[in-house]
Amino acid sequence: MAVAKATSLSWVLAGALQACGGGGGGATPALEVPASTLSAAGLAVLIAQGDPTSEAIGRAYQQARGIPESNMIRVAVPAGSDSISDTDFTALKTAIDSQLPATVQATLVTWSQPSRVVGSCAMGITSALALGWDAGYCGLCVSTRASAYFDSDSRNPWTDLRLRPSMMLGAATLAEAQNLIARGLAADGSLAGGGLAAQGWFARTSDASRSARWPDLQAAAATPVPGVALHYLDNQGGTASDVVTAQSNLMFYFTGLGVVSQLATDTWWPGGIGDNLTSFGAALPGANGQTSVSDWLHAGATASYGTVEEPCNFTQKFAKATVLLKHYKRGETLIEAYWKSVQMPGQGLFVGEPLARPWNP
Repeated sequence: MAVAKATSLSWVLAGALQACGGGGGGATPALEVPASTLSAAGLAVLIAQGDPTSEAIGRAYQQARGIPESNMIRVAVPAGSDSISDTDFTALKTAIDSQLPATVQATLVTWSQPSRVVGSCAMGITSALALGWDAGYCGLCVSTRASAYFDSDSRNPWTDLRLRPSMMLGAATLAEAQNLIARGLAADGSLAGGGLAAQGWFARTSDASRSARWPDLQAAAATPVPGVALHYLDNQGGTASDVVTAQSNLMFYFTGLGVVSQLATDTWWPGGIGDNLTSFGAALPGANGQTSVSDWLHAGATASYGTVEEPCNFTQKFAKATVLLKHYKRGETLIEAYWKSVQMPGQGLFVGEPLARPWNP
């Protein structure tokens, strides 16, 4: 086996069985109504004015996803630093908001820096765009303000909650962006036909503090997901491997480690999500030597999430896998499912292709 002492929980949910409400007797389960209506018309693409790479990435995304021209928003973005001051960010957000059509429910950032907003504490720029700059959403090892979007059934977060979830594409070059966009497009409806095609891994490692999510990860591994075989790796005792290696068609890989080695040995299913609970995964570009959100994308994931300042291991500041699976498998887009899985996202940065949707609504 590629990973020693892994407990494997594999599930197949046949489409016909779903439609019939089960294979035998018993009550017919309630239909899971998809909570997503996010489409190209509801997504704005944010471009750094005068930045040829941001412009090229924005145009590539517009052409691939059919984003309306009215949703292509250009603003002056301070260059040359991975951070932006809270004062400069407030002016930037005001410029963005003044151009957004009222129908826009979410945004995509096409520049790679700045990626965090710094005042008395630090917010990821995607969270600051969604929630507004507020020191109540950050502050190192404290419980921060919660997102009203967490585990929400809202189909229109701006209309319902005055919140527009945001995601940074996470590509520094046009070639990287094109590869990521292609993965997002390939994801659409790819797991809608039933049959076991992809797999997910949820790991409890020998790093106890970073494995604080393990009860939820264990529950996620026991959750039926159409088309995905799910596995729980428990290496709490440190007698086996902490990492998932040489696996194919990964849809999920959630773990707790500062450095997740051997990511390059795995291959990914389009629309796949991977992240590691650690301190500085989104403190770009170097992540203080830890595995970064960029590393997950370079390995083949379609999205990742991490924090831009020390969050301590508050599990509410990271993705709750059971919530993510719940929303993703019922046909919500990647940005919706990921955002809804983080209760306290203020210190976080979401990266990836927002409209990827492996399951049909």
